[in-house]
Amino acid sequence: MTRTPRLTSDTAACCWIPLFALRCETARRPELASLPVALVAPDTARPPRVWQVAPLARRAGVKPGMTVSQAIGLCPALKLCEPDPVHYDEQFTRLVAALVTVSPVVEPVELGRAYVGTDGLEWLYGSPQQIVKEIQMRSAECGVRNVLNAECGMRNAECKGKRREANDPSLKFRIPHSAFRIGWGRGKFVAWVAATRAKPGETVLVPVGGETRFLSSQPLAVLPLDPDTHRRLLQLGVKTLGALVELPEEAVVSQFGRAGRRLWRLAAGLVSEPVVGRVVPEPIVAALTFFTPVGNRDLLAHALDKLVDRALGDPRRSGWRVQVVRVHAELEHGASWLVAATLKDPAATRERIAAPLKTQLERSPPAGAVERLVVEFTAFAPGTAELQLFARDAGAAARAGRRRALQSAAREIALRIRRPMLYHVIEVQPWSRLPERRYALIDYEP
Repeated sequence: MTRTPRLTSDTAACCWIPLFALRCETARRPELASLPVALVAPDTARPPRVWQVAPLARRAGVKPGMTVSQAIGLCPALKLCEPDPVHYDEQFTRLVAALVTVSPVVEPVELGRAYVGTDGLEWLYGSPQQIVKEIQMRSAECGVRNVLNAECGMRNAECKGKRREANDPSLKFRIPHSAFRIGWGRGKFVAWVAATRAKPGETVLVPVGGETRFLSSQPLAVLPLDPDTHRRLLQLGVKTLGALVELPEEAVVSQFGRAGRRLWRLAAGLVSEPVVGRVVPEPIVAALTFFTPVGNRDLLAHALDKLVDRALGDPRRSGWRVQVVRVHAELEHGASWLVAATLKDPAATRERIAAPLKTQLERSPPAGAVERLVVEFTAFAPGTAELQLFARDAGAAARAGRRRALQSAAREIALRIRRPMLYHVIEVQPWSRLPERRYALIDYEP
């Protein structure tokens, strides 16, 4: 495992498929296309809430964030679907892999939205129009498996078991051409706004140098605003980005602080955030299939510890700390459960890696019994907390080992004497003639 280089691109193409998860459900269950459908949020506590809403249900008054009871009260014919986040993640990963064949600089942002860096691609494909056309062709060739085929007559659990084994072309569908929107421009913000202005299946291109003119007519909602800031700007009569730019920058900063300066510069087209891509490392995976479905949280937490230990023991992890870890579970009746954690301080110990996962397990447990549990380490940082003689960072490992030894000794002294007895000597007034004033003692905490 080697360090991943940093790849950037100033020009970007924003590829966006609205309601991606809901489209995955309707793709594998075509009978839902003519019904008012909504997905239940995969990671909310009780009471359950609505996540994504189909246009037919939205016309009946159903909105994302409503409780299920409120949604059914507004639309009694509403068809609620349990989420399958593992399936959605698989399909989005397939789409990102197709985009990587066009450009090595791809930055996924959220489910259904990714940025493609296009710097230098004009030597391969030609003009921005040709680059966008190539992206559309590659994405259209991205086959996604239809887990539920109307002709197979299988139950969800049986189809789920054959999700990865099925190779029949009839079990694949193409990403609907009418659902794919692309915006091209300089910087991620301009590309994103262009994608939101594009009609389904079409593209909006913003020429370099025309960002200010394009952004001036866009509504204020395209900015990353919190509700309070949006309300205050509307009360001031600011409804478009052009109206915001007409205000003095310092006046906006005085009202909204540092966030106001960023919003003003985004609206003026002065901020051009590059697309940041990286080589995706090969993940370390550990999986466990239960003989009988497990619903007990203590058993799941214990299994989680064992899987983290198994993944940490992989030889490829030697000399590296874990930065991003994901856990997904296959549930009964074809559903799934997915959580991910990004460690602020990359770690190489089971306790620190498993702690945020167990917290999410308690906060939003799986909606059913677990049949298969999988732990994945997907991002790494150089260094390790283990004392390994032949590690790539043996010096850092040795320092970590000495620090652990000091921490253990300090705890033992505090337990025996019942008060801290370790102190650190620091210089206070080295010029003083009195020794008592030259130095001071402070509590030592290794």
